[in-house]
Amino acid sequence: MALDAVDLLGIPTPIFGFSHCRDVVVAVSKAGGLGVYGAGLHSDEQIEIDLTWIEEQLDGAPYGIDLLMPSKYVGSEDGGLTSEQYRAAIPPEVTTFLDDMMVRYDVPKMEGGDVVDEHAAIGGQRYSAKQSERILEIAFAHHPKLLVSALGTPPVETIEAAHKKGMLVAALAGRVKHAKRHVAAGVDIIISQSYEAGGHTGEVGGMVLTPLIVDAVAPVPVLAAGGIADGRQMAAALALGARGVWCGTVWLTTVESDLLPVVKRKIIDAAAEDTVRSRAMTGKPSRLLKGAWTDEWARPDTPDPLPNPLHSVAIGPYVTRIERAAASADTSPQHGAGALAPTAAGQVVGLMSSETSCRQLVIEMMEGCIEAMSSLQSVLERDSSAG
Repeated sequence: MALDAVDLLGIPTPIFGFSHCRDVVVAVSKAGGLGVYGAGLHSDEQIEIDLTWIEEQLDGAPYGIDLLMPSKYVGSEDGGLTSEQYRAAIPPEVTTFLDDMMVRYDVPKMEGGDVVDEHAAIGGQRYSAKQSERILEIAFAHHPKLLVSALGTPPVETIEAAHKKGMLVAALAGRVKHAKRHVAAGVDIIISQSYEAGGHTGEVGGMVLTPLIVDAVAPVPVLAAGGIADGRQMAAALALGARGVWCGTVWLTTVESDLLPVVKRKIIDAAAEDTVRSRAMTGKPSRLLKGAWTDEWARPDTPDPLPNPLHSVAIGPYVTRIERAAASADTSPQHGAGALAPTAAGQVVGLMSSETSCRQLVIEMMEGCIEAMSSLQSVLERDSSAG
């Protein structure tokens, strides 16, 4: 039987670990999965530093890189606007609302005022084609084995360039039509991103979405994403036809994660119902951990979130200010900057009750998957003999 794209990556464990943190990426790949570096929140300089470091640590072991490649956003007809144009388009009432929020939650101004670097000032999120172009240049100068579009169908020329570099290409899809569009463009792996997932996500649950996409794009391999944090869920995903699992939220509370300690505590304490699908982070619907930040944007008397990337540009300096204030060791998850600090997180937070290592998670997921499959086989054999 011919090898599919997942086989060609040469990983012993079909667990794909997405993270904006380079330490998590390395730890997942070293544990036998494939760590995927989320480049969409980092500056060009940081991406260059991180990819160089990742490759030094992995010594040839495979890893991936993930970025945003949407086709529709403010300024998309020009490949993106300048930072000055984006900032000029922010309505004054949004800035007034954010300024008032900082006062009400007693978030102090940063040392030297609210001046942040250019990357943070335009929101951190890299949406435009012009921004993606530079990330791709950096990626192609390094040696990731997988290029992933977290949002949007990669342009055909990008897919072809990646293939020439020996890279496979994957893309996330929240609907069957998105998956078909990805395949028509030449994508090698489809990631079925279900309703339960953290970050940008659609409206269909994994038990329905995954088999729909598997059938729609066969024989192109599919990874299941959303609501996967242990071996039982991994076994279910494989039973639905997925060739592997794509996990993001589960790594947030690992020892390798660089997530703020106060946010880690919020995730560990959270129940499955403590997430919400909101536009409060990027202007597009994404699943976030519930908190003061999502509550503020949901109030009927506050401005509506802006379309992307205007929303990210508007909130960028304020999120930086919140995170710097929340980094204090004595920050409370219930008050001030600690209450406001936002993060994307999926419904699997309800299963995450302690801090652990990436390696231990990979081991436990694989062992749990094997145990679940064995248990299912026993049930089927027992039912068969009873009949």
